[in-house]
Amino acid sequence: MTMSAAAEGSVGVAATGVLTGWGAGIAALPRDAARAANGRPVIALPPPQIDGDRFRRATRECRLGAAAVEALLGDGGLTRAALLGSDTALIYVTATAYAGSNRAFIEQSPGPGALLFPYTAPSAVPAEVAIEFGLMGPYAIFIGAADTAMAALWQGALLLARRACERVVVLAVETVEECADLFARGRWLVRRPLVESAAAVLLTRDARPPVDLAAIAPRLRAVAQRAGETLACAPLIALALARAGDRPGSAPQGRRGRAPDREGG
Repeated sequence: MTMSAAAEGSVGVAATGVLTGWGAGIAALPRDAARAANGRPVIALPPPQIDGDRFRRATRECRLGAAAVEALLGDGGLTRAALLGSDTALIYVTATAYAGSNRAFIEQSPGPGALLFPYTAPSAVPAEVAIEFGLMGPYAIFIGAADTAMAALWQGALLLARRACERVVVLAVETVEECADLFARGRWLVRRPLVESAAAVLLTRDARPPVDLAAIAPRLRAVAQRAGETLACAPLIALALARAGDRPGSAPQGRRGRAPDREGG
């Protein structure tokens, strides 16, 4: 089944959540990322403050993933109960994976013999998100950038078309600040500025208007022009822009310039 066949007339975007180094929501995106960066190679996204003891030692990637889903709920006017249970699938996609936290762990480790164990796999992010929001449906992880995120969206559309679930959260988190020097060595492979991002979209069969996910790919260059290089987050940001009518003054998800607040507990 092609992406269009899986999605056309059957998939809509019910809500989106976007956090980038520019701020919270698509309204925080500049019109020209390169000009706004003013020579900065990386636009960092500060970790959100999340209440509750479970996130006290969580990595930046995990907190950003949870904050993106929280922003999605705010955008759609939804409660957590809307995602709870086995009818919600979770698909996670990332290009940078867990490189930042792994590098920080290695450099901060006190040496051989220390009884420390890092989150070493990108699966830690969707695992924390699934626990936090009670997602118990189908689950998949994709490793790669924008093209891979398109495949992740296709997988979500396919799950819905096959009625394997009622809704799909597609989540992407990209952090690069800890490994900025490594990205600098491969600077011919990625655009500048590199913009740290966390984005989530909620796909359902009944959201209107329906979207053709295949039409998102041609928009990615325009997304890069506006947002910068956001890797796997780019297609999700494109969906958020399309849902808002791509209006520069569209209302942001959460309060501009910081991650949305999360319920305590």
